[in-house]
Amino acid sequence: MNTESNNPLQPGIMSNSLIQALIDNYRQNHLSAINTTLGIEDAHSIWFDLPKLKSFIAKIEEEAAKVNPATSQEDLGIRFYYATYPKAENWSMMDSHPVPAEYAGKHTLVMIPTLKKTNETGEFHDYDFNPFQNAGGSSLALNFLSAKGAGEDDDDTLGENNGVLIPPKTPIGESF
Repeated sequence: MNTESNNPLQPGIMSNSLIQALIDNYRQNHLSAINTTLGIEDAHSIWFDLPKLKSFIAKIEEEAAKVNPATSQEDLGIRFYYATYPKAENWSMMDSHPVPAEYAGKHTLVMIPTLKKTNETGEFHDYDFNPFQNAGGSSLALNFLSAKGAGEDDDDTLGENNGVLIPPKTPIGESF
């Protein structure tokens, strides 16, 4: 398999055939299994407008700089988590983050900022980063979901997921 996207001379460049093969693999395996097992027509793509993405990136940079002004762009990143919206009967949990109710039970992506830090042995790793938490004025990078028990606290973090799911929205404009 050709891995154009790993080519340091052409970052972000992938052939159409590679893109199509990867998408076909997902649709024929994972999406098919999800739809069959759950009895739904799950989303196969999610779209975010460029201003929303740029705003999210700017917010990551702004909040990280507030916590630690020495934080560089090279220290920051975004981790994409696969996630699923709640079922219709539990939709009230979405009241603080309004998305269309027709997204109930469908998968989505949640983007969480990351911060490059060293671990106890000096190796660099990209840690999930919540710039709204800090310890004694220094930046705090943590895997906040496993560091605190699920549901233990419901503190805010910097995250984004409100894109347009296809389906239920129309696939007009998709090439793959």
